[in-house]
Amino acid sequence: MTEAALVPLLGRIADALERLSPEGGAAPDLAAADAFVWHAESGRLAPVAEVSHVALPLLRGIDRVTGILLENTRRFAEGLPANNALLWGARGMGKSSLVKAVHAQIAAERPGALALVEIHREDIGSLPGLLALLRGAGRRFVLFCDDLSFDGSDTTYKSLKAVLEGGLEGRPENVVFYATSNRRHLMPRDMIENERSTAINPAEAVEEKVSLSDRFGLWLGFHNCDQATYFEMVEGYAAHFGLDVEPDALRRQANEWSVTRGARSGRVAWQFVQDLAGRLGRKLNGRDGAA
Repeated sequence: MTEAALVPLLGRIADALERLSPEGGAAPDLAAADAFVWHAESGRLAPVAEVSHVALPLLRGIDRVTGILLENTRRFAEGLPANNALLWGARGMGKSSLVKAVHAQIAAERPGALALVEIHREDIGSLPGLLALLRGAGRRFVLFCDDLSFDGSDTTYKSLKAVLEGGLEGRPENVVFYATSNRRHLMPRDMIENERSTAINPAEAVEEKVSLSDRFGLWLGFHNCDQATYFEMVEGYAAHFGLDVEPDALRRQANEWSVTRGARSGRVAWQFVQDLAGRLGRKLNGRDGAA
């Protein structure tokens, strides 16, 4: 092929590649919504028109951690120092629901001051790029990662450690990181024990992995609830949604439901209330229950 014929061919190839590549250069509109989802593959923040959440007063049995997280987030929204938070513990006791409910409460108190940005577990390695977009923006952001944990040879936890406290730039002052996990140290016990048994220096190897959770200034524990708290959750939902059931009958049905599930939690209470509302022919408002 002659040079004269090659030049226009290369030009067409370049044009085709440009059309296929994601749009770049345009700064995201960080005032477009109060919540966003981070799409790492395209480097894009997608606005969320309405966050599905539970009203804060409906989250029962977790009053202490609710107060701590609400106060930490309120200070952060006011421009004061605040800590990263790790919400860990029992399944279905309201960890992710609390983060969304607290954000909704602060958004109502201080409109436009605080945005919630969800990042998926598998995209943790893209955190530096996300922080580059948020750094210096005119509002504050809570980065939220639900069900955060690390297994086996996964080394992305090192990126998270650097973002939370290390690195030359450090965490932007307009960003805090909230994560939920069933594990206090974000890693399974067998993974930690394997490091202890195979590493040249077991203490240092274990310390490197366990120290990730130390980057969170707040550790908020969620524990399995007793029957009284479970009934309180069910009764709170029933009153909120106007489900008119005699109290003894409500408790009896709720107890039977929990027995079939083999657990009591906020999630189980919400699932029972959905079933109850369906049997009564009543519509709920579409908000999520505890998770």
